[in-house]
Amino acid sequence: MKYLIVGIGNKGEEYAETRHNIGFKVAEKIAEKIEAPFKSSNFGLLAEGKYKGRKVFVLKPDTYVNLSGNAVKFWMQKENIPLENILIITDDLALPFGSLRMKMKGSDAGHNGLKSIQSQLNTQNYPRLRFGISAEFSEGKQADYVLGKWNEEEKEKLSERIEKFSQASLSFVFAGIQNTMTAFNGK
Repeated sequence: MKYLIVGIGNKGEEYAETRHNIGFKVAEKIAEKIEAPFKSSNFGLLAEGKYKGRKVFVLKPDTYVNLSGNAVKFWMQKENIPLENILIITDDLALPFGSLRMKMKGSDAGHNGLKSIQSQLNTQNYPRLRFGISAEFSEGKQADYVLGKWNEEEKEKLSERIEKFSQASLSFVFAGIQNTMTAFNGK
């Protein structure tokens, strides 16, 4: 069985430590856990490894968030990975900081990366893992907030939350989405 885990984010140093790049941070932790180094490839950086006998591809698209669907579609087709074996990791303004929510399907909730993926795959029915970044911004400042760096309080908790999200992602690979949602949602 093959799995594709995609961490959503923007390439470039100026975005490295921003809230919008939490998908990249979780992807990096997953690749570290399966001892798979990232290598430059089509549509981004790809790590290829195994977890409990299952082949896992971890992708950090270089398409910028708004065109993430191009990378997801390419790797799905190239490796013949079924929709149910894909996990998209993204930030979510509607959830409190560090909250974990895995879903089997759903709307894009205004997230441009998810909009792009839905557009390319012609469906909303794909697994996603949302990392809560809260919505602590003034009216009209959403873009600045999402592309802003973590505050000190968030930084203190970030490592532990990234660890939890990497565990949930690997649980998805081995235990399936239903068991993982039961074990991790809200944790």
